[in-house]
Amino acid sequence: MVTINHTTDTRLLDALGAANSSTRLQAALAAGTRPDPALADALVARCAVEPDFFVRDMLTWALTRLPADVTVPKLVAELGSGRAQARSQALHTLSKIGDRSTWQAITRSLLHDPDDEVARSAWRAAVVLVPSGARSGLAEDLATQLGRGDRDVQLSLSRALVALGDVVEPALRRRFTSADPVVRAHARATERLLHDPDAGFDLAVDEAKRIVALGPERAANPAC
Repeated sequence: MVTINHTTDTRLLDALGAANSSTRLQAALAAGTRPDPALADALVARCAVEPDFFVRDMLTWALTRLPADVTVPKLVAELGSGRAQARSQALHTLSKIGDRSTWQAITRSLLHDPDDEVARSAWRAAVVLVPSGARSGLAEDLATQLGRGDRDVQLSLSRALVALGDVVEPALRRRFTSADPVVRAHARATERLLHDPDAGFDLAVDEAKRIVALGPERAANPAC
């Protein structure tokens, strides 16, 4: 429930929930242009239900303009919401704020959330917020999800793993012998992106599938 005090612009609050997405976008822009901590509850609440991507992005920007000590506790509370979008948007906004004290709030259950959008947001937030001493553990945890989902989900996971740097290699190599060929291909594609960031993901996946199908030695032989 949004609490309105005497300093809150009620017209702006009404505009945030307007039927027209352009009106909501302008309201979110105004909220960020003139940051008012009294709007924090309304902005967080709107993130949980806003259907338009561009409005959600503007809401996140508006929240980053507010003091972190106001927004961060509210966003962390949203991570326990039963609404997937609330969790996803809170994670996204926390990653933009970049307060490393929120690392402990990125739980394993969020990293493995059954909702793909929540999991993807958790992966992105985790690699931004993870302390240096926890990077290897995060890499191992993320690697357990290799092979998950469609192309976009797999690309998000690969990007998160690559962002962690060389610490991911042992976790990736352990998946080269997975019983699941999809996991093996995803692990090899991610390793290729780690060493060649300019390689296209689809080409990396195609090459990885070829290696998985033929075996490393035959795949390396152009005559095969």
